Formats: sequence, C-alpha cells, structure tokens
Amino acid sequence: MLRALAVDDERPSLEELLYLLNADPRIGSAEGAGDATEALRRINRALESGPDGPEAIDVVFLDIQMPGLDGLDLARLLGGFARPPLIVFVTAHEDFAVQAFDLKAVDYVLKPVRKERLAEAVRRAAAQRGTAPRIPVHEPDPDHIPVELGGVTRFVPVDDITHVEAQGDYARLHTDRGSHLVRIPLSTLEERWRSRGFVRIHRRHLVALRHIGELRLDAGTVSVLVGSEELQVSRRHARELRDLLMRRTTS
Repeated sequence: MLRALAVDDERPSLEELLYLLNADPRIGSAEGAGDATEALRRINRALESGPDGPEAIDVVFLDIQMPGLDGLDLARLLGGFARPPLIVFVTAHEDFAVQAFDLKAVDYVLKPVRKERLAEAVRRAAAQRGTAPRIPVHEPDPDHIPVELGGVTRFVPVDDITHVEAQGDYARLHTDRGSHLVRIPLSTLEERWRSRGFVRIHRRHLVALRHIGELRLDAGTVSVLVGSEELQVSRRHARELRDLLMRRTTS
C-alpha cells in the first residue's frame, strides 16, 4: 500500500486529488500540503522516520505552479536526497513535461484530473515501489499510439503521423492537425515503425516516406518537404533515403 502526499496551493484541487487518491485501493494513506514549503517539512519528517517508519511517504503528487517554492524546485531538492519519494506531477500546464521527466518523475498528469488517468499514475508508482499487483501484459496496439491532451488520453493513428522530432528522451509526433509529446525515445520509435515506412533522416528526425512530398538538393545539402515543413537530411542518411524513395516510385 502506497503512502501518498498531495501538494497543491488551490484548496479545491487539493481536496479533489485527496478524494481520488483515497478511493484507490493501492493507496494506504493520503495527506495534503498547501504549498511546497509545508510539503518539504513533511517529507523531512518522513525521511527521518525511515522507509518503514510511521511518517514514511512513498509518492508525492505535486502541483507545479505555486507561490514561492514551486513544484519543480521541490522536485530538484528531493533529487538530492539519498532515498527521496517518487514524484508524480499534477498540473494544468503541458509545457513543463520535458523538465518534469528530466527530474525523474514517474508520471505527468494534466488537470482536470480524471479518475482513470490518476489510477494509471498510481499504478506506475506502485510498480516502481514493487507493490503493483501482477496483471496480464498486453501488446500495444501497433496501429495507434496513446497521447495525452488536456487530461484526456487519445489514440493517434500511426498512419496520420508525418514525422517525429527528438526532444531528449521524448519525441514530438507531428500530424496535419497538430503535435503531441510522448515519453518515448526516437530510437525506440525508429525500431518499432521501420516496417511501417518510417525512416531516419537526421539524428533529430524520423519521417514517414508516404508523407514526403519533395526531395530537394541545393548546393550539396539535401532536404525533404513534409507537408509545408522542410526538414534537413544528414549526409549519412541521404543516400539511403534517395534509394528508398526511388524504390517506392518504381515499385
């Protein structure tokens, strides 16, 4: 059973989060803090108590934008401890996702918080703490990839993705209707989608061959037009890309 601390300076949001946490059977106890300073004092008591002590905390559900010490600041402080609690960020803002995962966050949940989405964050925290129940493992749907948008998980068809851009350990999926940030390295998507016609053209870009409109050569540089966006092709990938495009047009 996980022992949780929820941190949010907005009282209604904190009460709602505590209600949802206490309703989850994997949460043994959940208490709240109204700001990061109060949370830090509570976490210090937990660390002094030890991992099996009565004050112990396994996971912190942490808002980001708070007056004074914000959630990212608190997470950085906790990262310096020998055995810090796990961190799940709960925020209304998508913009901090990359920073959050760089701080080794277990999950990043967008407000308004849905019961099902929070349950997934609890499952991930329980898995890291070794308390997750054994459940059947299902292979991911090869035709879709789950993305989170405004607190809702949507399943984007892989065929709609024109190209993918690396952003550290994450990848930004581009479609004609917008883009989505997912916590998957570009190298993983390259391996997973090679058979679906995706090819690496640069250390930062993976492109769907079917969405390439033009191959451009200009003063020794190579680029491709994907929709209205021009992407540079690195020299090491240029020959392979030309060969693939030629085979596609002659087959």
